[in-house]
Amino acid sequence: MFAAQLPSIKTGFFNVHMSRGFIIQPHWHTNVNELVFIISGEASVAIFNPFTRKLMTYRLTQGQNIVLPKGWFHWIVALKDQTHMLTIFDKPTPDIVYGSDFLRFTPADIMHLAYCINPDEYNRAVAPIQASHVLGPPKWCGNQPGTYQPHQQQYYAEQMQPPTGYYNY
Repeated sequence: MFAAQLPSIKTGFFNVHMSRGFIIQPHWHTNVNELVFIISGEASVAIFNPFTRKLMTYRLTQGQNIVLPKGWFHWIVALKDQTHMLTIFDKPTPDIVYGSDFLRFTPADIMHLAYCINPDEYNRAVAPIQASHVLGPPKWCGNQPGTYQPHQQQYYAEQMQPPTGYYNY
């Protein structure tokens, strides 16, 4: 529920029910901080700290939460069936930059120039991405939901507090 659905709200809410192995695709928000609260189930939340250049992965269970600062790249994978989470934004309408859009709109010659990626291989790799993806995996992918294993297991018992001085509320 965002400002378009309820103009009087001061925050935005995204109520999510997911099965094991499904993902809220990699993305970042340009204008909001996000709190993710696990109502039931279990999820792996990965977040890239742009200041330390480290990827942090947290395994969250029922009743746990994490704050994802504005501008920090992140994704969420359900680790159990019937995972239910509520994400709360500090503004009524979050701006979202999807990883799928970043990949499909970056020209192959730019990827080659910047990272020496073979343009033909890049074009083949991103060709299936024909639209913005929010939840996945996409049906065309062939991934079997439920087979995902987090690449890093960090357990987290309290609310994450981002380091001070990196952003202002």
